[in-house]
Amino acid sequence: MEKFSHLEDKIYLTIELVKKLREDNERLEGEVTRLRAELSQAGGDSLGGEKVNELLSEREAIQAKVEAMLDALTEIDPEIATAVAG
Repeated sequence: MEKFSHLEDKIYLTIELVKKLREDNERLEGEVTRLRAELSQAGGDSLGGEKVNELLSEREAIQAKVEAMLDALTEIDPEIATAVAG
């Protein structure tokens, strides 16, 4: 019974991790949208444009890492894949 309880704890921790990763991903997507809007308003400010491009690149790298973690989680358990998709 102790092993089952340990497994149950791991599953709940994994679910919480997936929720947090989704929230982070949504926040980052909102930030990218905001930054792109700022970039278009700046309309050619090279220093601002460089910073925005740097931030966009960083955001894309983070998003790729989040997606890789989600993919790894779905490989662990098919039920997680269902939860991630929904």
